[in-house]
Amino acid sequence: MEKKKRTSTLEKLDRQIAYLGNVDFDAAKFSSVRLLTTVVLMLLLYYFTEISYFVIPFLAIAYYYFLYYVVILLPMKRRCEKLEREALSFFEVLTLSLESGRNLEKSLEITVSNFSSELSDEFKRALVEAKYGKSLVEALKDMKKRIPSETINNIILSITEASLFGSSLVDNMYSQIDFLRDKQMLSIREKINQIPNKISVISVLLMVPLMLLLILGPLVVEYLG
Repeated sequence: MEKKKRTSTLEKLDRQIAYLGNVDFDAAKFSSVRLLTTVVLMLLLYYFTEISYFVIPFLAIAYYYFLYYVVILLPMKRRCEKLEREALSFFEVLTLSLESGRNLEKSLEITVSNFSSELSDEFKRALVEAKYGKSLVEALKDMKKRIPSETINNIILSITEASLFGSSLVDNMYSQIDFLRDKQMLSIREKINQIPNKISVISVLLMVPLMLLLILGPLVVEYLG
């Protein structure tokens, strides 16, 4: 049971690492390094600091999960945001290529040749895989395993389903583009709405010390004098 649980954890970690794109480590390597550095950190804290022995294990656990956040979750989130920023222009060009009467594979080849981005690189990889034994649909399904964005994966799913069932791919793509555009607008509005809060926090951090200095400064000078 324990071995099965560990295997499941490593498989989940491998899926998340695949979302990072081209990295030079896998789940087993990351887990080994994380465990080793956690043990080393505990030993260093035990022998070279005066921190309580009861606190050190909690610090080690915090480091253990913080490393997972910094190395896996945070880069995965950033890559997701980057791919979604690239998606709108990429799929707009793809739709125009499809609208001109070309098939999906030819349209993808034209689109990736006009873009230099991570999303374009992923589609290039799928096209290469399609030339070396896989069908284009299979290559696109495998591509979804490397894309952390649910939005982009839904578009890939729509493309593969339209190819399989013969539905209108162009109409489908236009609806997906509208969704991407609306999502980007909502994201921009959300960031704009957060600006006053950020300014308020910065103002408080800057103004409070200044006000205290103005109020208490003369008193301190008078006291010292």
